[in-house]
Amino acid sequence: MAIKALDYDTLNENVKKCQYAVRGELYLRASELQKEGKKIIFTNVGNPHALGQKPLTFPRQVVALCQAPFLLDDPNVGMLFPADAIARAKHYLSLTSGGLGAYSDSRGLPGVRKEVAEFIQRRDGYPSDPELIFLTDGASKGVMQILNCVIRGDGDGILVPVPQYPLYSATISLLGGTLVPYYLDESENWGLDVNNLRQSVAQARSQGITVRAMVIINPGNPTGQCLSEANLREILKYCYNEKLVLLGDEVYQQNIYQDERPFISSKKVLMDMGSPFSNGVQLVSFHTVSKGYWGECGQRGGYFEMTNLPPRVVEEIYKVASIALSPNVSAQIFMGLMVSPPKPGDISYDQFARESKGILESLRRRARIMTDGFNSCKNVVCNFTEGAMYSFPQIRLPPGAIQAAKQAGKVPDVFYCLKLLEATGISTVPGSGFGQKEGVFHLRTTILPAEEEMPEIMDSFKKFNDEFMSQVIRRVKKKTEKEKNWRRSQLIKILSPVKCPVTMVEKPEKEEEEECTTPKAEQFRIPQPLECPRAPKPKRRRGGDHSSLVAPTISFQTL
Repeated sequence: MAIKALDYDTLNENVKKCQYAVRGELYLRASELQKEGKKIIFTNVGNPHALGQKPLTFPRQVVALCQAPFLLDDPNVGMLFPADAIARAKHYLSLTSGGLGAYSDSRGLPGVRKEVAEFIQRRDGYPSDPELIFLTDGASKGVMQILNCVIRGDGDGILVPVPQYPLYSATISLLGGTLVPYYLDESENWGLDVNNLRQSVAQARSQGITVRAMVIINPGNPTGQCLSEANLREILKYCYNEKLVLLGDEVYQQNIYQDERPFISSKKVLMDMGSPFSNGVQLVSFHTVSKGYWGECGQRGGYFEMTNLPPRVVEEIYKVASIALSPNVSAQIFMGLMVSPPKPGDISYDQFARESKGILESLRRRARIMTDGFNSCKNVVCNFTEGAMYSFPQIRLPPGAIQAAKQAGKVPDVFYCLKLLEATGISTVPGSGFGQKEGVFHLRTTILPAEEEMPEIMDSFKKFNDEFMSQVIRRVKKKTEKEKNWRRSQLIKILSPVKCPVTMVEKPEKEEEEECTTPKAEQFRIPQPLECPRAPKPKRRRGGDHSSLVAPTISFQTL
């Protein structure tokens, strides 16, 4: 066979190293089952519209007019579109050099970047410079651009929270860097302890790794927590002292479900801290149109804002962005609309407010239904989802399930999630795809299925989980009883020929296969012979009659 220039053996090793669990084994199996006709509920990715969320009306009206500008010349356009949507479409078209089909500046349309800067200023109360804002094809593309500029080789490390969104682990691997994990504390609702940061950095440095940047995801993905202001201050101080660039993934800032834990931006806290932190910490913040009550994942709109980066560094980042020529122009308009929505008094305001409020209130209720549902299940515990779009329950797998997974060649939570998928059609992501502590298992699911379907989905999950746990435990008990009987029989053999009131038991045979959707426990292993004391010699009767022996009474605890 002719040698090919590109095959698996000659593929870039960094490509082979990178993993992305959100579209990994579970997703591929779910897609196969869907092709076979099985109903699949894809909760593996935060994709609101795919799970039935309706798009907001106003932004779709504006972009529709921008995509088909000839409609603006139609005398009946006012009968189909509200006046404020028509005005905004004309405004955005005026910002382009030739409509949506023309390239924009590689940083994005200046007029839209100005709207983003005004949004940030309203949110944080501090000025924002449009020249330090880049529009991107989703926040992910911005993250990749910045990491590409930070990572110089495998000697450079990036601090990433664990559990983490696998965009970071995959991108760091692809760029040849080193992921330096810091663990969030599940018992403290996935809070951050700065001491964990210190330990992670010290360990990395002892291995010759230069830690260059730190990632925070706020609100958390997959963990759903909101960082407090005090926590953010600690993080910013730490980055200042250690000279780390802070990457603030803030794409879920609209997804807040507990009023007492509001979203606070990293930039606001940084500016509130004053000098030397406010002008000393280097910060890059990311946002997107894919999340919140917009959920426009397929539009691929995002931005990042840079704080305290030197002008020459900004120029180099601009150069790298220019390689791709231009971000998606229609997505830039979606971003402009997100940061500058209808205002009170506008024709479309009431409808926009009603739609956006309805989506957020429904998400809040769904978060509660899902959390309560998980916590009602056997061997499952789940923190409440304070923000974002996900629940991340801990699945406390019995030893028998872990052994069954091992026999199947699977990571335990992957094994569990595959069984869940096959039994219910619910497609999730195993916690191992996000990172977790050794011996602890989770899964991630979105809270996005339709609210009216949520009780049925959680009932289906509970039925599967509780049957799974019960069957594993029953099989372990059954196996344990066989082992006890086998040990008794071994003891009898050791004590033979002494008579003993114990029934002889044959060596247990290999367990017969049972049809079930749960894993088999570990097969029985023959124990080593027990060490038992020798039985006392029987006493002889006086008078020389030795034919009758008195057997001693033998008692022992169940083994």
